[in-house]
Amino acid sequence: MILRGFAVLGVLALVLGVLVVVGNDYRTEEERITVPVPGGTLDAVVARPRGSAHGLVVLVHGDGAVEATHDGLYRPWFEAAADAGFATLSWSKPGVGGSSGNWLSQSMDERAAEVSHVLDWAAAQPDLPTGTTVLWGASQAGWVLPQVVRSRSDVDAVVAVSPAVNWLRQGRFNLLAELEHDGADAAARREAIAASDRTRALLESGADHARYLAQTTEEHPVDAQRWGFVLRNFRADATADLQAAAARHVPVLLQLGSQDRNVDVEETEATYRRILGDDVRVARFRATHSMARPAVEESDALGLLTAALRPRELLAPGVLATYREFLRTLPRSSPPPQAPGSAPGSWR
Repeated sequence: MILRGFAVLGVLALVLGVLVVVGNDYRTEEERITVPVPGGTLDAVVARPRGSAHGLVVLVHGDGAVEATHDGLYRPWFEAAADAGFATLSWSKPGVGGSSGNWLSQSMDERAAEVSHVLDWAAAQPDLPTGTTVLWGASQAGWVLPQVVRSRSDVDAVVAVSPAVNWLRQGRFNLLAELEHDGADAAARREAIAASDRTRALLESGADHARYLAQTTEEHPVDAQRWGFVLRNFRADATADLQAAAARHVPVLLQLGSQDRNVDVEETEATYRRILGDDVRVARFRATHSMARPAVEESDALGLLTAALRPRELLAPGVLATYREFLRTLPRSSPPPQAPGSAPGSWR
């Protein structure tokens, strides 16, 4: 009986291994590359269709220390783009993996400059299909994408996933949404809001990290690098850049989740529609901030199991199909010449 039990376990392990392999077999071919940028290099990946490609999607990450494939979470997006005839270029943030630098030292202007340098580099590569170039950006990228679009003539479309409009309003929305989700009582809400207000006052006064630590009442104070990053960027607001970018009439797919606790999707949709008009297509899903199914984000066990066996199912129904079909609607074009030194901002 013991031997039979081991045999059954062995079969289950084999089946599980097969499921993992099948579930993570994508219709793409990935190549690790190095992209030179002023002051260093970026560790990047190009995911191509197994057939030919006529366009390129350039990924712009949200917040955090994100690796080029987002530890595999981007691969369903890579595949959807490949099915539409697009290669995808993504890189590890500065200081992540093999990329030089430190993403926490960047402003949103410098993030936009980084994207523009990558676009310049990609346009010079004969093996990259830049005839139709699309920017895909998530969350914090909402403050980066409009800067790039307003400054360049070679971005043909944008996919904006859960972008915010205003840094401080986004932070307050997130705080209140998390308090509501956690069932905080009135006293806890008042305390959390007061602590947030004190942090805002410190930011407005330009407080260094030492003064922040001395005066904050936050339960988990941020470290010096994170404080510097927030201090550098807390005034970010996408409105003016969206207004400037609107003049280019670049088609935008705005993907939003009804269960987003990070970003006020009502404000985002209203702002994009008001500024971009008919150039924006809004797609809403029963999804979280990351476009995940709410169930897999609420349960660590279910999320890990789904990621291992059926990673495409992490995303809410319709998310990838909508993305794929948007790419298919884009006209094919030839890359226009780009003037040297067109990158906005500066690299530090």
